[in-house]
Amino acid sequence: MKYHVGITAVLFCATALPALAGEAWDAVRSLHYGERVMLEGDSIISIDAPYRTANDARTEMAVHVIAPRGLNLGKVTLILDDNPMPVSAIFDLDSPQPSFYFDVTLRVNGPTPLHVIAETTDGRLWVTESYVKTSGSGACAAPPGRDPEIGLANLGQMDIHVGGLIPGAPANKLVNLTSQLRRLDVEISHPSYSGMQMDQISLLFIPMRYIETVDIDLNGTGYVSLTGSISLSENPRIGVSVPSQTQMVDVTMTDTDGTVSHVNKRLAEG
Repeated sequence: MKYHVGITAVLFCATALPALAGEAWDAVRSLHYGERVMLEGDSIISIDAPYRTANDARTEMAVHVIAPRGLNLGKVTLILDDNPMPVSAIFDLDSPQPSFYFDVTLRVNGPTPLHVIAETTDGRLWVTESYVKTSGSGACAAPPGRDPEIGLANLGQMDIHVGGLIPGAPANKLVNLTSQLRRLDVEISHPSYSGMQMDQISLLFIPMRYIETVDIDLNGTGYVSLTGSISLSENPRIGVSVPSQTQMVDVTMTDTDGTVSHVNKRLAEG
């Protein structure tokens, strides 16, 4: 069963809040989850995010989730509460897994609480939170890193890299699960226009255009689908855990203008 909720562009001011969770989180939670109960997820969700971003426009964040014993994960959502599009990345697992890891390069528009929500296949929600400080450059409105014509010319090009085992599991969890998982990195050439950036020559705003979905199939079967947002960095890199027996990877990217690109790779036995 595939779990999927579309990302809604709800705009919030990027102001720092005195506590981790505040009005922005309350609004996002109400909009996307209604009255559903959220359980404390510190024991199953590990967030690796910088205390302060070195580059607001390209900040790597990693999340590792191991479901409670006897349960599987159906979906993991990353929310940057005060980003212009707070629901930043949703990972829908076509094949529910007991353990899932991802990392992704993001724009962080300003100091913000962040939340990770894991949904297990019994319908329960688990949440944990952190906080990220920034340099204050306003990444979502920062000019593109390269000429827009070059960005559009290379749009959709993708590279796949498969490495060794993923980083360690959260404390007190079943570490042996990670020995069964390899790391798959997908590098995507895409300008990820936020709609808030200005062309430095024409001084006109560049229309919003970002990666809408990235579908990853393993061995000819659906594995995980990422729903993106303007929070994805320019030319984002996405890493996910995959079973060690994976032999074939297919990745399909679709952006908000309807551009579709695909890459296939056969993996060496690991």
